[in-house]
Amino acid sequence: MKLQQAGALLALGTGAYLLARALRRPAFDFREKVVLITGGSRGLGLVLARELARQEANLALCARDANELDLASQNLQADLGADPAIVACDVTDPAQVAKLVQTVEDCLGPIDVLINNAGIIQVGPGDVMTREDYEESLRVHFWGCYNTIEAVLPGMRRRGRGRIVNISSIGGKVSVPHLLPYSVGKFALVGYSRGLRAELSKDGIVVTTVCPGLMRTGSPPNANFKGRHRAEYAWFSISDSLPMLTISAENAAQSILGACRMGEAEVVLSFPAKVAALFQELFPELTADLLSLVNRFLPGPDGPGSIGTEKRTGAESESALSPSVLTTLTEEAARRNNELCAREA
Repeated sequence: MKLQQAGALLALGTGAYLLARALRRPAFDFREKVVLITGGSRGLGLVLARELARQEANLALCARDANELDLASQNLQADLGADPAIVACDVTDPAQVAKLVQTVEDCLGPIDVLINNAGIIQVGPGDVMTREDYEESLRVHFWGCYNTIEAVLPGMRRRGRGRIVNISSIGGKVSVPHLLPYSVGKFALVGYSRGLRAELSKDGIVVTTVCPGLMRTGSPPNANFKGRHRAEYAWFSISDSLPMLTISAENAAQSILGACRMGEAEVVLSFPAKVAALFQELFPELTADLLSLVNRFLPGPDGPGSIGTEKRTGAESESALSPSVLTTLTEEAARRNNELCAREA
């Protein structure tokens, strides 16, 4: 009897999957579509912009730093002949976001695709993280996405179509030691993004949640570090460079746009990230024990070089270990992707 029940459930699940595939919309074409990328001045945002320029999309980029946006625009023009609309904007401010969307639509037309990529990285033991760190992560990773989505939704609903890509992280599925505020913000985004997809489907709007693992975007110089900041920067930047654990930003960008094009609900990027997410679901107790073991090998909050609850950027946290031969891939990515501004300032 149990075998028959299992067979029935399998048949039901297979039928539901095939029905969902049949109802899926045709592949989306980015050519001449207006695409707004938040956090588009460097890192993954800039790599996404390059790939979209190759696909002849009409690009709009926003970030908080106008100088970084200018550099990104020059890069895209020099390499690909693209001429993106650039708007300095803090996505945590709803008034600035409303102005951003109006500016983009006045310049390029209605926004077809919104890619929520803006983010921050905070690294350090939980003992030195403060309430403000958690609030900042939520402001950027959750409320920033909420603000941009609320701004584009009325137009997308009127037109009966639109694509929204929310870039979370494997940290939004598995909470990693020394990244607690970051994980809290990314977990919030995953929950919001999943529910939003279900609610907006009736309006012809497709929401895709993206959870990348470690990516070689070149971001460590612009991340924030607390406690023994040089030791924290060393382990973080070295981990970010290891080819077996990480995915290139270029491969990640292609996978993200492919998921958007096909209207996928959720995508986890990199094999190690997929294994980690699955392991968390199947073996939560063992995952917790393994992460506790990992935490024992990470720098403590006190000791030589600790700055406690103060924070330093990665560019202010360099040591003999980083940059070094161990961080070669991240250093190369940082040079390509406009991530060295903090070090050069």
